[in-house]
Amino acid sequence: MRIVLLTQYYRPEMGAPQSRLFEMLRGLKALGAEVSVVTALPNYPEGRIFKDFRGRFALREERDGIALLRFWLYASNSRRTLPRILSMLSFSFTALFAWRFCRQKQPDLLVVESPPLTLALTAWLLAKISGARMVTNVSDLWPLSALELGALSRGTLYRALERLEHFVYRRSAGILGQSQEIVTYIRERGFGQTFLFRNGVDYARFRSLEPAADQGPRKVVYAGLLGVAQGILGLCRALNFRELGLEFHIYGAGAEKEELEAYLAEHPERGIYYGGVLQREEIPGVLVQHHAALIPLTKNIYGAVPSKIYEAMAAGLPILFSGEGEGARIVAENDLGWVNRPGDLAALKENFARLAEADLAAMRSRCRHMAATAFNRPVQVQALHRFLETL
Repeated sequence: MRIVLLTQYYRPEMGAPQSRLFEMLRGLKALGAEVSVVTALPNYPEGRIFKDFRGRFALREERDGIALLRFWLYASNSRRTLPRILSMLSFSFTALFAWRFCRQKQPDLLVVESPPLTLALTAWLLAKISGARMVTNVSDLWPLSALELGALSRGTLYRALERLEHFVYRRSAGILGQSQEIVTYIRERGFGQTFLFRNGVDYARFRSLEPAADQGPRKVVYAGLLGVAQGILGLCRALNFRELGLEFHIYGAGAEKEELEAYLAEHPERGIYYGGVLQREEIPGVLVQHHAALIPLTKNIYGAVPSKIYEAMAAGLPILFSGEGEGARIVAENDLGWVNRPGDLAALKENFARLAEADLAAMRSRCRHMAATAFNRPVQVQALHRFLETL
């Protein structure tokens, strides 16, 4: 089975899609598939093409034993809608120049990461040129997510994107969804060839690591994107962790990074610390140095399940989930931590108080068990391989 992956996001960038897609390809390759990647010049989350990749339109390289073809895009991490749309559209256009690469690889399947939704249209064209069948991997439901985030309103553009969404689904040999909500949404619209492929976690990366000693103030960690949808800056302004008897340790990058660093420099007394950006290989060793993980969402996005949930489980960290939807249900139904509605600071403070007094041993055990069984990525990749073979 020969597979070409088309994605705007890939290593060496940091982030959930980048790690998930790399581990998916690595797993499929280990199972005998031939895998290649068409992607953008790395730029996320800084919003600038990385220094070593600037001044190029296209670049062929091999990374982790996988052949990659990269193309230029208009890079932006602006909070404004127009620059972000231009970034998506630019790569959706430049990726068309991969037609010769795709024909050379002669893929059986061309798997496309969506969003951006427009990239799926590029994938359809490349699949037709190369004789492949298209598989759409839906990590966020577009345009529904954009509507819920306030980036779009129910107007002409929204309806046009909805038609494009259905066009893509109709022409997909298979559709992968990263949450049960996404799979259900797609099936309810009449597209039945779906497969639930969660983010999950490679538990083997965490198995041998010892948890942090339960001494002194309990340490809460957030490792991920520092953007508006996460609201980390607002939480730092609203909560004094030292008064709560806790420490809050933040890792990551994004639109709020500089403002967050400036705020923490002015308020060193709040028990909040910024530790910079973590590479994928550093994440397990850093997470296990803490006692719990905070995963906040400012709004509920239907179908979205933060991948940080799975890494927290694998590290044996009880989860403080500030949000709604499927992620909140996973935490609550499996008794992996505490949940509050987004923006409910009073309830979040109560959950922090519960953390400060909780017996963590049993919760750590449950978290690790779920990571090793239900959400273990290698197990899911094996099931994905079987599904793709049927296509």
